[in-house]
Amino acid sequence: MQEDTQSAVPAWYWIAAVLALLFECLGCYFYLAEVMMTDAQIAALPIDQGAMLAARPAIYYAAFAVAVWLGLIGTVLLLMRRKLAEILLLVSLVGVVAQFGIAALTPAMSQVTPDSAYTLPIAIAVICYGIYMLARMARKRGWLR
Repeated sequence: MQEDTQSAVPAWYWIAAVLALLFECLGCYFYLAEVMMTDAQIAALPIDQGAMLAARPAIYYAAFAVAVWLGLIGTVLLLMRRKLAEILLLVSLVGVVAQFGIAALTPAMSQVTPDSAYTLPIAIAVICYGIYMLARMARKRGWLR
């Protein structure tokens, strides 16, 4: 008799997948909030924050978009238990690494970014790696179809 794969998926998987979805929703919110800022809103920020935003090249926002939107779709697919989730979450992780790499390697950005501002991007990259590893493990255990 064949075991029902739905019952073989542990409860912690669903909890982790929902938390991953909430994390990706938060990333999408921050993306939209940042790209929709007007010049007047940027000018009203403290000078260091305004300078960091003004120094961001378009490629930064392209990587940011890939990271958050593919991450969101990937986590929805995790909840739907689809194998495509793993691929999308890997591309999202690459987007995260590219986004923060661009921030660190663009001279105009790195000059106005304090060293303490790199803690959050590292934490975000670690969380995204964990979400990708969840998808990878789920595929290997046969939880994704």
